[in-house]
Amino acid sequence: MTEKIKAIRGMPDILPKDTALWLGFEQHWRQLVAAYGYEEIRFPIVESTGLFKRSIGEITDIVEKEMFTFNSKDNESLTLRPEGTAGCVRAGIEHGLLYHQVQRLWYSGPMFRYERPQKGRYRQFYQVGVEAFGLEGPDIDAEHIFMMKRLWGWLGVEAAVSLQVNSLGSSATRNEYRKQLIDYFLKYENELDEDSKRRLHTNPLRILDSKNAAMAEIIHHAPKCHEHLDTESRVHFEGFLQLLTDAGIPYTVNPNLVRGLDYYNRTVYEWVTNSLGAQGTVCGGGRYDNLVAQLGGEPTPGVGLSAGIDRIILLQQALGVLQTSGIDVYLLHFGDGAEQKAFLLAEKMRTQIRDLRLVVHCGGGNFKQQFKKADKIGARLAFILGEEEVRTNTIGVKFLREAQEQRSISINEIHQFLTQYLGR
Repeated sequence: MTEKIKAIRGMPDILPKDTALWLGFEQHWRQLVAAYGYEEIRFPIVESTGLFKRSIGEITDIVEKEMFTFNSKDNESLTLRPEGTAGCVRAGIEHGLLYHQVQRLWYSGPMFRYERPQKGRYRQFYQVGVEAFGLEGPDIDAEHIFMMKRLWGWLGVEAAVSLQVNSLGSSATRNEYRKQLIDYFLKYENELDEDSKRRLHTNPLRILDSKNAAMAEIIHHAPKCHEHLDTESRVHFEGFLQLLTDAGIPYTVNPNLVRGLDYYNRTVYEWVTNSLGAQGTVCGGGRYDNLVAQLGGEPTPGVGLSAGIDRIILLQQALGVLQTSGIDVYLLHFGDGAEQKAFLLAEKMRTQIRDLRLVVHCGGGNFKQQFKKADKIGARLAFILGEEEVRTNTIGVKFLREAQEQRSISINEIHQFLTQYLGR
């Protein structure tokens, strides 16, 4: 027997039973970014390896351990994108979109990291993100929070996510803070785990993010970055927090929140949940005012976020958020002359209502069997076309998701009925 070829480990298929939630998320996301005036940008999934080393930082888990990197035939080092911001900035610089301009951009697509696969942490995963350039004030930082708060409500997960915020200050502040952390953790070097010892002199801020319970007390008493902010960063952070307060958005200042990428400065934040076990972060972002210049462009302030679609879908499933197939009508038919008329009628309905989602039953079967398929597919309505309906030029309408009585309407009334019922 021929051996079956399976998907690559950590790169799961998304099956039809799950795609209803994915499509629902994508529709909400497009509505959201349009409502806030963001325009879509699409960039390649493969970039020069140097792009990520210069932006994310060479002494980070992503660059050191997690990138899918390979050499092309002409010996150029290439990497499957592990995140979206670097590629977005590269494209903006290359095509002259950023200097002395305000840009609000969004993107969506697969990212790749070589990690130990587990639920909510995959080697191919999907993200959406927004990036705003040319705006220095805390108002744009807050706008990104407002956007996600609105999205959580649309998706039915608002009660299960909470917001954590912090400020890393300016680059100068961060460098000074880095020295303080090294001095502090050197006192406890023998109590640090191997990862923390490795990071001590290269990326000590990442020690603050350690999940090692044995180090929790040491980390708790470490110097806090937001207590050593420069004046401008403090004013920026206080302005950001005031905007959240004014909008009624609850938050927690988490002094150990540093994010896993080196390009952040000032505002950083994460939306987290307790409903997914260890993979609790569903969205994260912050400000990166030095990244454009770092990648060869003119100095341009930037701020952005990314959200993990896979984890958001898992959260919806964990919370029991209603899944629907997205099918509006399932057209049943039986008896002489009904099948041919059903297909012609279906084509007429699709022409009249362009976004109508309609399935015509195929494969035969009695009335009861066809109804089972209509229900299984998750259709909102069943249209019934039998010999009596063909004779009287009518169609039966059964409401599959609502407590309404079955009814019969004229074929000529179908367009008006569907327009009113579907609100299209």
